[in-house]
Amino acid sequence: MKQTDLINKRCDMNLNDKQIPLRNHQHAAHSMSSDVICFGGGDWWYHNRGHIDMQIMKRYAKSAKVLYINSIIVQKLSIAKGTNFTCKVIRKAKSVLSGLKKTDADFWALSPLSLPVHHIAWASPMNNCALHMQVKIARSMLGVRDPLIWVACPAACSVALKMKKSKLVYQRTDRFEEYPNVDPQFVRSCDQKLKAAADLTVFANSYLYETEAGECRKALYLDHGVDYDMFASAENVDTTPPDMRNIKRPIVGFFGGIDSHTTDIDFLTRVVDLLGDMSFVFVGKTSIDCSQLRSHLNVHLLGQKPYEQIPHYGKHFDVAIMTWNRNEWIKACNPIKLKEYLALGKPVISTPFPELEKYSDITYQAKTPEEFAACIKTAIEQNNPGRINERRKKVMHASWETKAQTVLNELYDT
Repeated sequence: MKQTDLINKRCDMNLNDKQIPLRNHQHAAHSMSSDVICFGGGDWWYHNRGHIDMQIMKRYAKSAKVLYINSIIVQKLSIAKGTNFTCKVIRKAKSVLSGLKKTDADFWALSPLSLPVHHIAWASPMNNCALHMQVKIARSMLGVRDPLIWVACPAACSVALKMKKSKLVYQRTDRFEEYPNVDPQFVRSCDQKLKAAADLTVFANSYLYETEAGECRKALYLDHGVDYDMFASAENVDTTPPDMRNIKRPIVGFFGGIDSHTTDIDFLTRVVDLLGDMSFVFVGKTSIDCSQLRSHLNVHLLGQKPYEQIPHYGKHFDVAIMTWNRNEWIKACNPIKLKEYLALGKPVISTPFPELEKYSDITYQAKTPEEFAACIKTAIEQNNPGRINERRKKVMHASWETKAQTVLNELYDT
């Protein structure tokens, strides 16, 4: 199948979409005046849609033409992962075969055919050339000219820097060089080039911002937003997911991926051991061996759910947890789920990480499984309507609309 056929496949386009200036929010000083191409950090068709790049593109798409490039493969090929590897290949193939398609968020999504060869000197240029051509065809079909380029995936560096653009934004929200099975040297090189070239580098973690802002032309610390109304209003909807109906309370819950670079599985399993009279519910993908967890009768691994359904799972939690590893990835993280938990009004118990300090007055922190289990019990005992309101009040003004506008104000501030 030719590349042009892939892009045309299932492409029900209206190429005459008109651009409308982005409506100002509160004290907004600038509006969206150009198209946008975003090299995303995830795949719109398969990944959690709460990510910052996806959320902000949804807001820009209300007034501008947005092309979202689904995540480019950064990890090296690893057949040793077995079933997980096969699932990833099948999922990526389906995404690529979707072609150029308009999403329910009113922006266009494209999964370009790209290979995990960034660490191979002779193959990387050819891969970048193929990627550039696919994006060029898509932007031509959509009539995108001189766009704002947003880069959330470092592997897009070469293509993004060569493209004709009005502005360049680099989203430095994680330490991708710490991601499993990547070439750290390649990622660091891309990171340095993007920070040096970008009109604005956006940091979602204050530690990263403080240590790296000096390497950027212009830097902005932008704390994550939250889809507040969707989460806060979930309890008003009389909906209980079928796989939650027979789970005994109290429920200790988590939504998100369980991955080797984020989750301390041994720590988590020990907490489960200590609280055998409570139910533990996990909503999300798992990419590591969870057999220890599955062996417990009080553990329910429900798998990944559509983003819009997450609040209806979370509203049934009695407490929400985060049992993170202690590593460089977590040190530089700012999990969006924290604000989502708070918008639900739930008590949050977490292992320590720098960004959590901003919420120390309304969260519980524990360094050992024993302390963690004790905090869960305390959180359930202390929970009341007043505390629920305090948690929601902490995040109720952190809308994604405000975050999207803040970027525009910084980017076009003269």
